[in-house]
Amino acid sequence: MAWDTEGTKRKILNAAATEFAASGPDGTTIERIAKLAGVNKERVYNYFGSKQGLFSHVLADQLATAAIEIPANPTANDIGEFAGRLYDYRRKHPELARLLLWEGLTFGAEVPGEQSRGDYYGRSTSALSDSQAAGQVDPALPADLLHFLVLSVAGYWAVLPQVARMITGADTDDAAEDKRRRAGVVEAARRLVLLAQ
Repeated sequence: MAWDTEGTKRKILNAAATEFAASGPDGTTIERIAKLAGVNKERVYNYFGSKQGLFSHVLADQLATAAIEIPANPTANDIGEFAGRLYDYRRKHPELARLLLWEGLTFGAEVPGEQSRGDYYGRSTSALSDSQAAGQVDPALPADLLHFLVLSVAGYWAVLPQVARMITGADTDDAAEDKRRRAGVVEAARRLVLLAQ
């Protein structure tokens, strides 16, 4: 019987995403990841090298999936819906926010894959800059700061759900509250780019 290498890698990546999101790279072990994936730890090392290497692969995999679902092309006309799609994605995949937080706590200056990820983010910043140059987006804030603010408005709900609960008095599983939060994200993003009248 042939070994399903890609299937095994997928099981490892899924198990590692769960473990890393919950405990971070320093708080889990290859043994726990292998056990959750149903493989021996040598397979993990063979496919991904070190634990840091596996963490980098997991984050790259998660970000690649997000990039497919949320193309990096916000424009003045759809900045609100761009932020809404970011909110929806982070709501459905809170592990991505946790992985990004762990990355910030674990790595020093430069993170693995920083150049390609920077290029992805750069496309969104360029789209906003182009909209500013065309007079469609308020130029009061530089495009890079505006881009980061939109990401923050859309994503912070997944980063600090306990603070969101304390402020709003509602849990993340409250459908009406989720709809209200999303509408707030969309409106806030639109107002960030609104030209002064």
